[in-house]
Amino acid sequence: MFYGFSFSGDEAHCRDGYENAEAILTHLDNVGALLGEALKIADLTRLEVHGPKKEVDKLREPLAGLNPQFFTLQTGIRR
Repeated sequence: MFYGFSFSGDEAHCRDGYENAEAILTHLDNVGALLGEALKIADLTRLEVHGPKKEVDKLREPLAGLNPQFFTLQTGIRR
């Protein structure tokens, strides 16, 4: 749905948005080789996955090797 890069010194930040877990996995299948090459010359210092619990849970096992931090989206206002 979207992606963009921002930079701070020699650190790059990429923010992507996807329709669902399947779209993320499809994207990773498409860029897997390129990501592997990028990780040979750069360190992945943080990976966050944000979304509804149902979608986040679908990604826990496939993304485990990247050691992401998972966040479950909750709707509504809280005190």
